[in-house]
Amino acid sequence: MARIFTITEGVENMGALKTGGQGSVYKGKRIGEIITAIKILPTPIYSESGDDKNFTSFQNEVQKLKKVNEDANVNVVTIINSGITESGNFPFIEMEYIEGPDLEELLKPPHDKVFTIKEALKVAEQLSNALAHCHRVDVKHGDIKSNNVKFNVQTGNYILLDFGLSVMSDEQRRTSLRQAGAIEFMAPEQHEGELLFQTEIYSFGVIMFELLSGSVPFPLKDNTESSRNTTMVAQMENEPPNLLSLRQQNLPVYWSEEKKTHEMQVPEWLISMIYKCLEKKPADRFANGMELNEYIVRNSILAAGKLEWGADRIARLEQENERLKKEKNELQEKVASYENIYPVLADQLRSSLNKAPGAAGNKRLRNIWFGLVALALIASAAYFFISRQQTKTGTEKEKTLAKSNSDSLPETEEQRFQLRKAKGLLTDGRIEEARSVYRSLALQEIPEAMYEYGNLTLLNNSDKDDCAEAMSYLKKASSRGHLAAKRTVGLLYSFAADTTSLQQKGYQRCRFNFDIRRGSKLLMEAALAGDSASGVLLDELNVKYGR
Repeated sequence: MARIFTITEGVENMGALKTGGQGSVYKGKRIGEIITAIKILPTPIYSESGDDKNFTSFQNEVQKLKKVNEDANVNVVTIINSGITESGNFPFIEMEYIEGPDLEELLKPPHDKVFTIKEALKVAEQLSNALAHCHRVDVKHGDIKSNNVKFNVQTGNYILLDFGLSVMSDEQRRTSLRQAGAIEFMAPEQHEGELLFQTEIYSFGVIMFELLSGSVPFPLKDNTESSRNTTMVAQMENEPPNLLSLRQQNLPVYWSEEKKTHEMQVPEWLISMIYKCLEKKPADRFANGMELNEYIVRNSILAAGKLEWGADRIARLEQENERLKKEKNELQEKVASYENIYPVLADQLRSSLNKAPGAAGNKRLRNIWFGLVALALIASAAYFFISRQQTKTGTEKEKTLAKSNSDSLPETEEQRFQLRKAKGLLTDGRIEEARSVYRSLALQEIPEAMYEYGNLTLLNNSDKDDCAEAMSYLKKASSRGHLAAKRTVGLLYSFAADTTSLQQKGYQRCRFNFDIRRGSKLLMEAALAGDSASGVLLDELNVKYGR
């Protein structure tokens, strides 16, 4: 019986998952029933010292690769360990094992030959998010292709796997790709040994082209040297084929005509994005994953905001119209009741209502207009009422803010004294001393201290600070209702893909996950609770993604 190949202590070799010129991937089981995937690279290391160039290169690249997991990303595989195998002295990378099919498998029977538009958009957003995360820490994956993107059946996310090429030296990578690389996914410059951020953008474009059309732009007929050369020349010289024509040919025959018609309406921005990714010159593509991801998110948000008019939407609209008309009538009754108390406001309300379109106009649009005016005027009336009350009972906004931050108040006199002390130190410019006091209070879970410590840490340029810890304190303060913490976390989520904006705001050392939906929600909550700075950030966000 053949001797079992030993990977490393504490990991059981459960057999090969896949093998190739760039190395082999084994399924491993750690003590405690933890299943992992181990990528073993083909170049052996004979000496774990500076005398072995392969070892030095491997160590250098592994250090860079660790940055990928400093801030976890839901679309990037977690790297658990790395080292040298006990048998054969091969370098290896151990990653979490993702249960589920890869994109290549999802394009083969019994699955359809093409993805639906909705699912393709999901892949585009999540894979570009993975690329943005890697590129933000200056890591190039090196082997973006269909079978390196898996669908996680546990979470429903698409995950970028197999960072094997990213830890090879340039020469090792060139040799590996020449011998066994997935040539259909390689950018023109990659054939010359170059690996740029734009190179991975090209491979992303090939994946998206394949998902929507059912074929890569320049297929490989077989794995002979002649076929590889033909594909390579086509990538460097030929224009990609018509995506929509290929999609039309590869739509499943069992789909209804209605579904086929709908699935041929691929958004124009998505098609143009794919062709931009497939440009021959790297400079003509998106510069990196951050720029690509921002483009996709922005256009997805704009597309989601456009109504698809159908019978069901019209029915819901009519119901909404009835509700708005009822609110309008109630508002008119309130106008009459305001006559003696607020005569000026009553005149303004009546004047606005009388400016509505005439009966000759479209009845449905007129009802919508009335409803919108009613909602806007209710808000105006509320604001007017609050303003009147402020002259009698003090500033209502301050009371609202105080209530929203009531959880921030320290419980003991000592805590309150320490908080005042920290504020004084901060006012005097003694930031490190203030941060030290805030940290001790943050450990006691006082929201204001958690916010101040977390924010000061993120704004501090010292490498000794812990970005993850600081962000954790900010999130905890935000969950306790601290408005400034909500604003800051919302800002970091919403602008994470725009490093220039974050640097201008002082957040230039740490990296953050881009999650515009969660970020804008937090900013909205803070703005509605009275935090005007959050309102300014929402306006800035609207200009940024609404253009």
